[in-house]
Amino acid sequence: MKLLVSPVDLREALLVARGGADILDLKNVNEGSLGANFPWVLAGIVRRLRRYPVEFSAAIGDLDFKPGTAALAAYAAASIGADYVKAGLYGVRTEARAFELASAVVKGVRSAAPRALPVIAGYADWRRFGGLAPWPLVRAAKRAGAAAVMLDTALKDGRSLFDNMTRPELARFLRLARAAGLKTALAGSVGVRMLPVLRGLGPDIVGLRGAVCFGSDRSRSVSAARLASVREAFGG
Repeated sequence: MKLLVSPVDLREALLVARGGADILDLKNVNEGSLGANFPWVLAGIVRRLRRYPVEFSAAIGDLDFKPGTAALAAYAAASIGADYVKAGLYGVRTEARAFELASAVVKGVRSAAPRALPVIAGYADWRRFGGLAPWPLVRAAKRAGAAAVMLDTALKDGRSLFDNMTRPELARFLRLARAAGLKTALAGSVGVRMLPVLRGLGPDIVGLRGAVCFGSDRSRSVSAARLASVREAFGG
């Protein structure tokens, strides 16, 4: 199980890389759960930190159904050097549209960097805003040729992954994804106390930000002490 942490700038990225994260997840928290950061920020971080034993993930947004926009963003993120390119299917309501949007993302990533991994993300709180359920998301991602699927939370209001989905539901999502040959990631206001449960569920990747920030507030800066505590609890 890999630890993914989301810094927002070079200073935080250095802290996270030195603090033992496996994946640096580059995004812009001011633009949503999977908000896209600026390409010059991504490029600067990737260029400066390639010497560290970390991988890079880039979020390209909580997307509406705009396959062309999604494909171009995916192409740019992969071109910059992201090892994982994450696309949130926020504005998608049907499996058919999910497949079309996911296919555009996958083609954009593969066209720029064949080794980069397209990640199709859904939302554990889909019921709260009328989004796409995880089960058709997995089917659409598989058909589109994605490498991984992820669940996060769209509404950052203090409700966690486990407040929005039951453990059996999360286990079902992971089981379906594994059967489809997809890597799996779980995130969504994940706290230190949730790590043993997540370890039991066994996703490939666990993502977080708030848990390593001052005051457990994702809008504040990453704390080295909180990051160290999470790394210790994570098991490394």
